[in-house]
Amino acid sequence: MFSATGGIEKVCKVASMALNEMSSSEPLKQLKVFSMYDKSSEADNKYIDPSTFYGYGEKKVKFVCDAVRSGVKNDIVILSHINLLSIGYFIKLLSPKTKLVLYAHGIEVWGPLSSLRKKMLHKCDMVLAVSHFTKGKMMQQYNLSRDKINVINNCIDPYLPLPASEEKDEALLQKYRFSKNDIILMTLTRLSSKELYKGYDHVLISLSHLKQKFPAIKYLIVGNYDDEEKKRLDEIIRQHSLQQHVVFTGYIPDEELAKHYHLADVYVMPSKKEGFGIVFIEAMYYGLPVIAGNKDGSADALLNGRLGILVDPDNQNEIDGAIEKIILDRNQFLPPATLLNEKFSYNIYKEKLKSAINSLLLSPERKVINF
Repeated sequence: MFSATGGIEKVCKVASMALNEMSSSEPLKQLKVFSMYDKSSEADNKYIDPSTFYGYGEKKVKFVCDAVRSGVKNDIVILSHINLLSIGYFIKLLSPKTKLVLYAHGIEVWGPLSSLRKKMLHKCDMVLAVSHFTKGKMMQQYNLSRDKINVINNCIDPYLPLPASEEKDEALLQKYRFSKNDIILMTLTRLSSKELYKGYDHVLISLSHLKQKFPAIKYLIVGNYDDEEKKRLDEIIRQHSLQQHVVFTGYIPDEELAKHYHLADVYVMPSKKEGFGIVFIEAMYYGLPVIAGNKDGSADALLNGRLGILVDPDNQNEIDGAIEKIILDRNQFLPPATLLNEKFSYNIYKEKLKSAINSLLLSPERKVINF
C-alpha cells in the first residue's frame, strides 16, 4: 500500500481511507488493515489511522497467522487481491458466518484459475470488480452469479495534486529537450518484456506515420523498464528513425507525476488488458484528451467513449487516426471535468463501497471489518 507504487497499491490506499472514514460511525465500528509487505511505520495517516494499520514487513507466516486469528473473530473480511484468497478461504472454513469479500482488479482474475482456486472463489460472499469488463469475464469464466459481483470503478485519489502552474514546466522541457511548441504524447506504465499489451509500441508506429505531417510530435514514455523491453523498443525507434521524437524517463516518483502529465498534450495507451486503468482518469483529471483501447476495462474509465476516444488496440489505422484527430482539434476532445467528477470522485467511490458493505450486514449490532 505504501512501500510500493502501482494501480493496485492505489486502490488499496483509497479503499482503506474510505473504510477508515466509514468505521467512525455505525454500522462499521472497527477497522483493522493488515499489510503483508509494508511496515507499520510506513502507514500514511492521510489514508489510514496508524492505530488500525498492521504492517508485517514481509513476515509472511506471522501475517497469515494473525490474519486468520483476527479474521475468524470478525464479521467481514475484505481481501485486496486474489493471491490472499487462501487466507480468506481458511477463515471461512473456521467461521462460516464471516462474510468474505474479494477485490477483483483485472488480469489476475480473468483466468483460467485452478479448480482449487475456483472452489475458494465461490466461497466469497461478494466480489468487488473494478470494471464491468472484469465482472463479465468472471461471470463467464467461473459461473458466478451477476448479483454476487458489484462493480465499483476506481476513483481519483483525493490527494492527487494539481500542478502549481498552468504553464508547462520549463525545467522539464529543458531536461527532455522539448520545446513549448512540441506536440507531446504521453504514456505512463511499466515497460516489461512479460507484459506486451500496453500498446506503446503501436504508438511508436503511429509516430513514424505522423511525423512528416506533424514534425513537432514527441512521445514521452514514463515508467520503469526492463533491459529486454527497452532493447526491443530501441530497435523499433531505430528502424523508424524516431530517435529525436521519443523520450524514456524511467521511474518518476509520485510527487513528480503531476508536472509530467501537465507537460503532455495527449494521453495515449491503447492497451488490451487493463482491468480499469487509473492512469486514464488521472490524465483526464489533469485535463488531457485520452485515447484508450476498447477491448478491456479501459471502456469503463472512458465511460464507453463519453470521456475520450476508444480504439481497436489491434488496428493501427484507428490509433493513427485518433491521435491525428486530437492534434487537429484538441479542444473538441478535452474531457468534461464535471462528468469526470460525477463518475470518478472519491466521494462517489466511498458511497458505492459503503452501500456494498452495508448490504452484507444483516443485523443491527456493531460490526467489525478486517481488510
